[in-house]
Amino acid sequence: MSETRTAIRALLVDDQTLVRHGIRSLLALSDEVQVVAEAEDGAEALALLEEPDSADRPEVVLLDLRMPGMGGIATLEAMRARGLDIPVLVLTTFDDAELVLGALQAGARGYMLKDVTLEQLVGGIRTVAAGGTLLQPALTDRLLRASSQAGGLVEGPHDPAAPVEALTARETDVLRLAAGGYSNKEIAAMLHLAEGTVKNHVSTVLWKLGARDRTQAVLRGLYLGLLSP
Repeated sequence: MSETRTAIRALLVDDQTLVRHGIRSLLALSDEVQVVAEAEDGAEALALLEEPDSADRPEVVLLDLRMPGMGGIATLEAMRARGLDIPVLVLTTFDDAELVLGALQAGARGYMLKDVTLEQLVGGIRTVAAGGTLLQPALTDRLLRASSQAGGLVEGPHDPAAPVEALTARETDVLRLAAGGYSNKEIAAMLHLAEGTVKNHVSTVLWKLGARDRTQAVLRGLYLGLLSP
């Protein structure tokens, strides 16, 4: 009884039936996440999310980006327009760097590769369900390379004309590690700082970059070239 009551309810959105079945079967091995609904495109997902509240209402959306009809980014934009404030975790393939940027700008709380382990997937779902953001290192590295090749001009969520107060060397270190997907606790250990100090640095970075969360801060850092090698 307690397992059913505490499991995170997820909506799985992917146009490939075999992929949906594979992810559902994988999550069925864990008692922490329950797939309560599936959709093969954004339009079907929106219809499910707008159904009257019920005990099976999804708490997290697992969203593919490349889908015929209404794709992932259009789905995120429609969710925002309709006031559907349900955290979204994007599940994407390795070569979707440009789409991932668009998805994050459209409101996704994080992204993961489709070849993640069960433990990683459950952890990611748990993070976004709790209101956190998830920046998986493999894809973040790809975004950093894309930013470097573009001269650091990857579009960010902040008004490009708005002034930005310069980050200190320590704040830049914290932002780089946040972009690598590390938690405050892990960053504290790597920089030999107290976790509270790291939290303060993160708050300052968000304020200086005009970002609402770590994901936006990383995007803004990419735009400004702060994270380029």
